[in-house]
Amino acid sequence: MDRRDFIKIGSMGTVALTLASTGIPVDLFSSTASAEKNDGPKIQFNPNGKFKIVQFNDTQDDERVDRRTIQLMEKVLDSEKPDFVVLNGDNLSSGCDTALEMKQAINNIAQPMEQRGIKWAITFGNHDEDSTPNSGLDEQDMLKIYMSYPHNMNQPGEKGITGTGNMNLLIRDSKGKKAAFNLWLLDSGRYAPKTIAGQDFEGYPTWDWLRFNQVRWYYDTSKKIEKQVGRKVPSLMFIHIPLWEHRYMWYASVDERSESQHALAVKKHNIVGERNEDECPGPVNSGLFSAMLERGDVKGVFCGHDHINTYSGNYYGILLGYAGSAGFGAYGLSGAEKNRLRGARVFNLDENTEGVLVDTHMVFAKDYGIDLTANDQSMDPLPLEEKKKKVTT
Repeated sequence: MDRRDFIKIGSMGTVALTLASTGIPVDLFSSTASAEKNDGPKIQFNPNGKFKIVQFNDTQDDERVDRRTIQLMEKVLDSEKPDFVVLNGDNLSSGCDTALEMKQAINNIAQPMEQRGIKWAITFGNHDEDSTPNSGLDEQDMLKIYMSYPHNMNQPGEKGITGTGNMNLLIRDSKGKKAAFNLWLLDSGRYAPKTIAGQDFEGYPTWDWLRFNQVRWYYDTSKKIEKQVGRKVPSLMFIHIPLWEHRYMWYASVDERSESQHALAVKKHNIVGERNEDECPGPVNSGLFSAMLERGDVKGVFCGHDHINTYSGNYYGILLGYAGSAGFGAYGLSGAEKNRLRGARVFNLDENTEGVLVDTHMVFAKDYGIDLTANDQSMDPLPLEEKKKKVTT
């Protein structure tokens, strides 16, 4: 019996965790969730000029999430006390058989931030629609549910470009007067099409890639922001599927793959962290990195997708990195070490520092004494309750 069969067995009556003060959206039980667009959400640096972001990647579970995934999220949030959280794709997986179960799965991963009043947003990954055939909810439906939470900062996304929920979020300075930093949240898609020009992708990576219209949207929007603000606003970009440049950086080479070449890359690109599987970009290089070099505003691009990679490095002035996997129900390392790299990535910003991004590092479940046993610890879904309406900020 595999995990997906196992987690469907058992009573839904026992609630593993309780909610004291939630902020559950009032329309969770409706057949279609109504999104309330929060135009111009106010988010700004703290009075001391600091701002902290936490990135969770690949929580990747259904309505009966592994309890340690939630425990990890809660412990990271309580320890780091971030100002903003990004759930960077593959937030859900297969296993949700109904729309209700899909909403429960979303609620599980929303509550750690909602209970603490922390602003947050999501991007989509290649697995988020795995339950769509059974649940009937696609990414557009999911986005409406995410947006209905009081502290969620997602927007409907730019119309007319590929993907769901592509957006940027400006963070104001500590005085709330001008833009000090920017976040780009892009949908890197799911899988490559079956064929292009009659040719299939056999022998090539079959994941998706950022399309030219998304790259152009970033480039044009970046220029518009510069014109409006009067300067280039430093930023971070979050995408689920890595760029080809992530792969190039590890060996400081396109073709050579050797330990000696990696040793040179570590020194050249200041690489820290682990690489335990090949990077899995799409078959086409989107050109995003070239666009970012041209614009000069993006300070880092961080992804997930490859669960057991946790490295980051400086690739020609732009940090490229992973956050690993936060989801204990997703694949990890082999054998007894399966859960050793479960964790999250932390970003420290300071508006008084050139470039604003001061540093980034990983924190791990092992740092918090969380059980790393390679087993299944599924829990019953957190309760869906109708309590608070969405608040404006």
